[in-house]
Amino acid sequence: MLQKIKERILAGGEITPDEALELAQKAIRSDLYAAADEIRKKFCNKTLDTCSIINARSGHCPENCKWCAQSAHHHTQIETYDAIPIHEAISIARLNEQQGIKRLSLVTSGRRIKASEIDYFCDIYRKMGEETHLHLCASMGLLKREELEKLKAAGVKRYHCNLETASSYFSELCTTHTIEQKKETIRTAQKLGMEICSGGIIGMGENMKQRIELAFELKELGVCSVPMNILNPIPGTPLEHMPPISDEEILVTIAIFRFILPRTFIRFAGGRARLSRETQKQALSAGVNGLLMGDMLTTLGSGVNEDKSLAREAGYDPL
Repeated sequence: MLQKIKERILAGGEITPDEALELAQKAIRSDLYAAADEIRKKFCNKTLDTCSIINARSGHCPENCKWCAQSAHHHTQIETYDAIPIHEAISIARLNEQQGIKRLSLVTSGRRIKASEIDYFCDIYRKMGEETHLHLCASMGLLKREELEKLKAAGVKRYHCNLETASSYFSELCTTHTIEQKKETIRTAQKLGMEICSGGIIGMGENMKQRIELAFELKELGVCSVPMNILNPIPGTPLEHMPPISDEEILVTIAIFRFILPRTFIRFAGGRARLSRETQKQALSAGVNGLLMGDMLTTLGSGVNEDKSLAREAGYDPL
């Protein structure tokens, strides 16, 4: 079955949700990873897509997402501040470019940035555009058309809005906004000609069928980049005692996502720092072709030089 589905995808065909679930449950793991890597090599080049983020406004978020350290509903020990100073953001941007990272995003806490705040962040983006050659991205919540238009005019090419999990499971994790509101923001940004980065977090109590549901929702939206985050249980959040999923389950999920999204950048992101170097290298040979480098909002990420070495060992062109 695995060989038949792989050949179909390599020929331009698609996998069904039932087939994806059967592969996840029954396929020999090494064969599944190798097939996913073959699909990746067919549709994507050998250059790893790299990005980094700046935590541009931290904490005090009114939303009640169970996984998030920045929610005001939870009692965590994160640093909080309203907006990063422009000079600090530009300094971080220059450093990222010097390290060879291609993309950079400002990420702000909260349901959405206010109309009165958008001009300040647009000033940062314009300054970044003047002083670096970075591909600029933004992650600023459930924005409306007018805010997105301003970001695009300031040089932002890609908008990030994670679905986080499948529609059938989302309300178990957040009740202050809906996944449909996220999709509305994504569709609005797409209508303006912006690229879309949207993925989720695995290990929040969802099952494999729901992860596959998420992958097909992302496929339907036509996103170009899918961050694959692994839950990092934060003390003080409702998920702080969630048991970790196994390395095998992570790798299987990545491989299945590659079968469903053969041409998409699947980006290993938050939570991967807890994995061994060997498991991260396996992920790069099981469908992953992008990495979020540097710090991961409120948790420490992997070192850039270490990531570059890992990518080269996995057969990617030098970054």
